[in-house]
Amino acid sequence: MDPLQLNPLVLAYLGDAVYELQVRKVLVEQGLTKVKELHSSAVNLVKATTQAKAVRQLSTSLNEEEAGVLRRGRNAKSGTAPKNTDIIDYRYATAFEALIGYWYLTGSTGKIEDAIKLVLRVSGNCSGSQDASGKD
Repeated sequence: MDPLQLNPLVLAYLGDAVYELQVRKVLVEQGLTKVKELHSSAVNLVKATTQAKAVRQLSTSLNEEEAGVLRRGRNAKSGTAPKNTDIIDYRYATAFEALIGYWYLTGSTGKIEDAIKLVLRVSGNCSGSQDASGKD
């Protein structure tokens, strides 16, 4: 299976699951133990506006293939309209998730970790002194 040949919405579907799991892992590693705190922190990190901010910063450091995945993800028509965010942020969030899915399928776990570090910074969730694994 060639990830570049997959529908970008399929990549985003996979990327959403991978990203959600990684976010939960990071939050637990940061020492959060109350489920309510875990949930509210996770919601802040997985919302479209946070993902859109991160992907806009991330886009300048992508190679040609990754930029293509991002572009295809952003331009994909999902057939659903976002409820709590504007369509532009929603499309960029879909692009972010497609890129995470692409990196997962290509084994680029370091890039996923770097993306999560960036999301943590743009969301204000951590001081930036921790890496994606929650360690200093």
